Amino acid sequence: MLVETAEAPPEGVQADVLVLPLSDPAGLSEPARALDDRLKGRLTKLLADGEWSGRRGRVSFTHTDGALEAPRLLATGLGKAPDADAVTSAAARAARTATELGARTVAWLLEDGRDARAVVDGMILGAYDTGRWKTGDDRPGEIERLVLCGPGATGATEDARQAGVVAGWANRCRDLVNAPPNEVTPTALAAFAEELAARFPSLSVEVLGPEEIEAAGMNAFMAVARGSHEPPRLVTLSYEPPRPTDQSLVLGLVGKGLTFDSGGFDLKPPGKMEDLKSDMGGAGAVLAGLGAIAELELPLRVLGVVASCENMISGRAYRPGDILTASNGKTIEVTNTDAEGRLVLADALWHARSSGATHLLDLATLTGGVVIALGDFYAGLFANDADWLEQVRLAGEASGDHAWPLPLHDSYKRYIESPFADMKNSSTLRQGTPLYAANFLAEFVGEGPWAHLDIAGTAYLERGRDDYYASVGATGFGVRLLGELAQRLAA
Repeated sequence: MLVETAEAPPEGVQADVLVLPLSDPAGLSEPARALDDRLKGRLTKLLADGEWSGRRGRVSFTHTDGALEAPRLLATGLGKAPDADAVTSAAARAARTATELGARTVAWLLEDGRDARAVVDGMILGAYDTGRWKTGDDRPGEIERLVLCGPGATGATEDARQAGVVAGWANRCRDLVNAPPNEVTPTALAAFAEELAARFPSLSVEVLGPEEIEAAGMNAFMAVARGSHEPPRLVTLSYEPPRPTDQSLVLGLVGKGLTFDSGGFDLKPPGKMEDLKSDMGGAGAVLAGLGAIAELELPLRVLGVVASCENMISGRAYRPGDILTASNGKTIEVTNTDAEGRLVLADALWHARSSGATHLLDLATLTGGVVIALGDFYAGLFANDADWLEQVRLAGEASGDHAWPLPLHDSYKRYIESPFADMKNSSTLRQGTPLYAANFLAEFVGEGPWAHLDIAGTAYLERGRDDYYASVGATGFGVRLLGELAQRLAA
């Protein structure tokens, strides 16, 4: 979607639909009164009659009968005391309605320039279509152009442009995560990374196959991969801008890339197993996040590591009771083959730190426990450094990819104690699963700040929400957070 700002007043902007956001209780601002004058008081009457409202979730429209350049005027409710999430949600509803009306160009009356990012996010994320594998000609068209107009559009051009870039990459992540596992394999993820590197001169890529991964001593990663006919891939993307703000700072992003997870011998229940194509949501966020960072040309050195494989059952698959030696030399007793993500991340985190990352952040659809604890709106956030945790948390709040801090306390290490190895990968006590999983990962992060985002509840929705993610499927969670974090570190 092309994002622009317009100097012309809203009534003079050419678009298929002009959107007017309304707070609750609804009133007409000065630019809205100018529209009302053109429409001979029609808006005042619609509000007085209760046909139009600023209630959250309310969307209404009217024809302008040639009084405005846009043939339709659409009102979208912000609700009471709207915050950025409310604006994003209202924009998403407007986008869905405009799409149903066949609009290709949508204009938005922007009262406050600070809302520009929220509006762009809502229009791009809200208009996303999950059905790109459907055949037939009854699918809705796409909004091709968004024009921000009105008093808030002045000076908002760059914010709108950056928001459009990041939201577009978030939708690209959604495409990856929604794709079927026969289409997005570890090899396909690696090819996507190679396409990124070919597109942006500041990006370079290294892809390791099974022999190189094994030679590097990544036995935890290889154990998970061994049961599948699909070969694993370890992808390392390096972003080197010409003039980084801080040459000594390297942001290391690590993504869990299980393109399908059967659970292995600890087989998952068959119900909804088809959704386990989404177990590479962290990898998708890292790849798309690096795409956004490269397109924005941020002056920050970034290292992205994606460890991708399938967790399957075969005569070669790893078993409960196996003892693995990770690349940092620590040994792991396997007590649950469905706790595979932390094994893959163990080697990936150590690789990222060993490759020069000074600040680590991993994203992983890791535990069902975090879904029980936080639902589908907040990701679980853990860190070994209070300042780093706060930087990640604030980036989440500003971007709309919200994360809630959870404790990383040594007491939880007793859950992963093993009588046979340095640790085990799962506990028989069904308590605090996100907490002891994070403590497990902490054994492989080396020296320096590290944070972990458990995005199991937020990366892929089993049912739509009442905001800008109205449909089931991938959300692209993490891409906006990574874009915001990188911009703050680069400042």
